[in-house]
Amino acid sequence: MGQRGQGLEGQSVQSGPASWAELVQSTSSKLVRFRGPAGEPYCPAVEEVRGEQMRSWQHTVVLDPSRSEPLFLQLSDALQQDIRCGRLRPGTRLPGSRSLAETLGVHRNTVLAGYGELIAQGWLNTRPAGGTFVARDLPPGSTRMPRERLKARLSLAPGFPLGPPVPSARIPDFPPDVLVLAKGAPDVRRMPAAELSRAYRRALARHGRALLGYGDPRGHPRLRAALAEMLASTRALPASEETVFITRGSQMALDLIARALLGPGDVVAVEGLGHPGAWAALRLTGASLVPVPVDAHGVNVAALASLAEQRPLRAIYLTPHHQFPTTSVLPAARRMALLELARRHRTVVIEDDYDHEFHYDGRPVLPLASRDEAGVVIYVGTLSKVLAPGLRIGYLVAPGALIARITELRVSTDLQGDQAHECAVAELFEDGDLVRHVRRMRRVYRGRRDALVEALRTHLGSVVQVMPPAGGMALWARVDPAVDLDRWSERGVEHGVGFLPGRRYAFDGGQVHAVRLGFTPLDEQELDEAARRMATALREMAPRSSQARGASQGS
Repeated sequence: MGQRGQGLEGQSVQSGPASWAELVQSTSSKLVRFRGPAGEPYCPAVEEVRGEQMRSWQHTVVLDPSRSEPLFLQLSDALQQDIRCGRLRPGTRLPGSRSLAETLGVHRNTVLAGYGELIAQGWLNTRPAGGTFVARDLPPGSTRMPRERLKARLSLAPGFPLGPPVPSARIPDFPPDVLVLAKGAPDVRRMPAAELSRAYRRALARHGRALLGYGDPRGHPRLRAALAEMLASTRALPASEETVFITRGSQMALDLIARALLGPGDVVAVEGLGHPGAWAALRLTGASLVPVPVDAHGVNVAALASLAEQRPLRAIYLTPHHQFPTTSVLPAARRMALLELARRHRTVVIEDDYDHEFHYDGRPVLPLASRDEAGVVIYVGTLSKVLAPGLRIGYLVAPGALIARITELRVSTDLQGDQAHECAVAELFEDGDLVRHVRRMRRVYRGRRDALVEALRTHLGSVVQVMPPAGGMALWARVDPAVDLDRWSERGVEHGVGFLPGRRYAFDGGQVHAVRLGFTPLDEQELDEAARRMATALREMAPRSSQARGASQGS
């Protein structure tokens, strides 16, 4: 290491060869001068070079003039620590001395001296007319925790206890080349993007300042009013702007309802075959979930009544319109019996009507909430199934007192929704774009439902038995019990088709000889190809078996 002397600012500086002038070649980056909360100067950016490309990124260096240690040593120590821990990686380019001195508010000699310390110790090197870089060959034992190791450590576990595990209901991610049947999602390729874009522009042009500020936690008034009008006219719900609450998707609605009404030990009845995402939200409150059998006509209300006589039933969660996942429709007699049971026991009914818009055969059945005279039903719906999953808009309809409670919970978590987004969707309602889109997609999805049914019958023969559902965005296909559904699902991904075994929807995780196959995201040709890939995966399952031969006969 070279000798230290006195610099122009009274601090010791590193003496060294005149070639140090080569350290301070100007860089093309433009750095903005910042100061920390105590007024201390710091450097917000350094440049990293990868090959011929240069990227600017934020990197803080703090110097404290009140400390007795000279500023140039503070700078060299800070940079050395950043190299040790991996924040500055080998080959990273540092700012020129002039620009860094200007950013830090110090004399250029201070920066030269700091760089000189690190060059002498082997941490930095220079390139003629190129700049100053972190050395690629660092001193032995210099890196205490390389960035890669640091990332790996943080990705495994924190240094503190996490507590009980959080229930998970996420559908696994599939590779991009896989035809996914595991999701009952809309076809985002058919989303009315041009209409929504115009609606955004109109909304921001007319109400930009208001939309970009704080708004009503219950949701934009225009969207609440539009939803109330739609629900009253198409579903006979006695909804108003004051009883509609907008959320970021139906999952958020379920979470807010659960937090508002449930506590540890509360008994909640759920469908024995049902929606794992809803179960996860209910479980997070500490409630005790009890499964109730589901048959070809939906939830067994007689079994539900028996449970209510044995245990105090706080809530019932169900999907009566298109039962998830079986798609069955709850008959009128069961609906009336369920409402009477809830009235008698003062039990909350959480009605999840997640895809009401897409009913193909006959008239849609009106929601339970339309016949609720006792005020026991909370109605949950979503527009994410109508437009696109990434456009998170759900809603709930509930008595005013519960709306007020949910509003306070929302404020403590999310403050409010996206006012501009909600106002733009309200424009789609008011202009009729949304209702036209729903009618158009109802026809499209009906054709896709029929196409998937035909493809399954063609390619999978007697292995899969399926009847076209009256509505919904997926179908429930019965599978020969001889087929190992878990292995078939795994092999399916290898052959480019993604679907999940029926046990995923079983409350107890037990074997269910069925699969839920979403038909709405794919067109007719893609659906036929997906069914063909399912058949190929089944035929190639080892050892070969009679069910594989059945798939071959159907192909």
